[in-house]
Amino acid sequence: MALEQAAQGMVQAVVIHNGRLLLVEQPDGSALPSGVRQPAESAEATAARLVYELTGYLVDGSSTLEPEAAPADSGSVVLCRLLTDDPSDGARLAPEQIHWVPVAEAVDITPRGVVRNYLEGHTPV
Repeated sequence: MALEQAAQGMVQAVVIHNGRLLLVEQPDGSALPSGVRQPAESAEATAARLVYELTGYLVDGSSTLEPEAAPADSGSVVLCRLLTDDPSDGARLAPEQIHWVPVAEAVDITPRGVVRNYLEGHTPV
């Protein structure tokens, strides 16, 4: 698969709840839950599936960020709304690999514009 095709199929999930952003541990540090779309899967469905598989949290993929907030070559970035406060069993990641960090501390981790929009009150999550 070409790098461009992989980027187009890549989806990052942005879950903000009570002023905190959901991050998962990666080998090179904390990051947004992310992965590749399955055939015929929407970006919103992919984001919800990835968050559930990785963390056990049930979310909805409520909206895809507009192009000015998500660079075109980065794949899709989906804002998600948390539907459950407690994760289910069976998540791929251990609880210590799942972090809720204050949004203001995650400025460099999120795609461009996500934190700014949240802090300005424009993010519908």
